[in-house]
Amino acid sequence: MFNLIAGVVFFILLFILISLEVVNKTILALLGGVLFIVMGIINQELAFEEVDWNVIFLLIGMMVIVGITKKSGLFQYIAIKSAKMVNGDPVKILILFSLITALLSALLDNVTTVLILTPVIILISVELGIDPTPFIISCAMASNIGGMATLIGDPPNIMIGSAAGLGFVDFIVNMGPLTLILMVLHGLLVLLFFRKDMNVNMERRARIMDFDENASIVDKRLLIKSVSVLGGVLLLFSLHGVVGLEPSTIALAGAAILMLLAGGEEVEEFFHEVEWSTIFFFIGLFIMVGGLVELGVIDFLAKKYLEFTGGNIKLTSSTIIWLSGFLSAFLDNIPYVATMIPLVERLGEEIGHTAINPVWWSLAIGACLGGNGTLIGASANVVSAGISNRSGYKISFIKFTKYGMIMMIATLIVSTIYVYLRYL
Repeated sequence: MFNLIAGVVFFILLFILISLEVVNKTILALLGGVLFIVMGIINQELAFEEVDWNVIFLLIGMMVIVGITKKSGLFQYIAIKSAKMVNGDPVKILILFSLITALLSALLDNVTTVLILTPVIILISVELGIDPTPFIISCAMASNIGGMATLIGDPPNIMIGSAAGLGFVDFIVNMGPLTLILMVLHGLLVLLFFRKDMNVNMERRARIMDFDENASIVDKRLLIKSVSVLGGVLLLFSLHGVVGLEPSTIALAGAAILMLLAGGEEVEEFFHEVEWSTIFFFIGLFIMVGGLVELGVIDFLAKKYLEFTGGNIKLTSSTIIWLSGFLSAFLDNIPYVATMIPLVERLGEEIGHTAINPVWWSLAIGACLGGNGTLIGASANVVSAGISNRSGYKISFIKFTKYGMIMMIATLIVSTIYVYLRYL
């Protein structure tokens, strides 16, 4: 009984501290995982079995591939070329950059995307003579919507896909149509929010046309190699059911091939692109959640949830979307999803693994879209706001949230209707 109470209290405390970022979340997760082992909540062998290595190696592989690709200057080229395509019109740039951010977030991941694009967005905005914060807020929200579309777009998707046996194509087929619908809604809302701030004279727009996008490509040979490998990896993701390889294996193979093509002697430099703090955060988190499973906490919560919903899949799916959305707006969605996964698995044992599929999609939708609710709701928001603040353009919690909460609620309403019509 002592272990049960201590484990639950300690997990809740760590969850809150991680979400508030009082202490580095990786340190907290690793300390939590070790403490769960030391306390005997979970033994060491089982602790390492609880780590989802498919998630870990998929993240590492994609981080290496994207890190090498960005050295070519491809993403800066895309941003500048896009701004010139619309003749420096700020309203069109606002929409186009949001679409580009959503697409790249789906194909790469949303944090990497905003990390690459935000400095370019600030540069273009300064040349236009307008405040870059509307562009940054719009693109941050687009990254969370776009990341929802694929298995690799947002870390919660990788976790859900691995646990539920959902592949790259499954996410595109099920989440892709919803993402397209929500990006239309996103475009309408950001125009409503920011159109009044988009007044720019022709002289300023002409400055954008003077940019040389070709100068962004600093290594053409690396560009060709990177795009070829990235394209091959994405193709194999879509065929992983045919080739019989897990996404993690495909990502690691792609990373190894690209490191070889890019200059194998620089392997230490390539691994600098891996966000090791994120990797070890996941490892500690998996161990702690495994401890909760061992304590019987997940079984208890699953039974209580079934009592509340009466096993009604419509009510279960609808409540999961909104619960996930609002909790993810204020708490880190990665530990939230890690906690919810065994609960949904337990529900699946009660109502059937096929019947539970709408709940899996509802969990992914709520966790991704909830990130738009507040500034701290998603890592992409924090990263883009941090770059903006360092550049002298302050994005406060209140400033982001007054737009983000409207975006979150609107997209959750549409998503609830989508899930109901498609699955229920």
